[in-house]
Amino acid sequence: MKKIVVFCAGGMSSSLLINRMRDTAAELKLDCEINAYGTSSAGSCGKDADVILLAPQVRFSKAEIMQKCPGVPVQVIEMMDYGTMNGKKVVSDAIALMGERGEKA
Repeated sequence: MKKIVVFCAGGMSSSLLINRMRDTAAELKLDCEINAYGTSSAGSCGKDADVILLAPQVRFSKAEIMQKCPGVPVQVIEMMDYGTMNGKKVVSDAIALMGERGEKA
């Protein structure tokens, strides 16, 4: 099972995106766990992730999260995808970041 972690500031808008990402993962029959946490949880919640995605509003913390979670790919979610809650595109980006082959959303 793959683990996708999204770090954000407050979690309200991220929870909407997470739900759309989970729906997409279910449609694609991906065996994955998708959760969102505040950036303060990076050290405890990100180390065992397969990929970490950052909400655009916390993009400034990318270097710090990369340091706390060595070896885990970290990418900032594109502003347009985050703003439109495009779960399909975000899941597709996460799959690509993990280096997996297969159907893109």
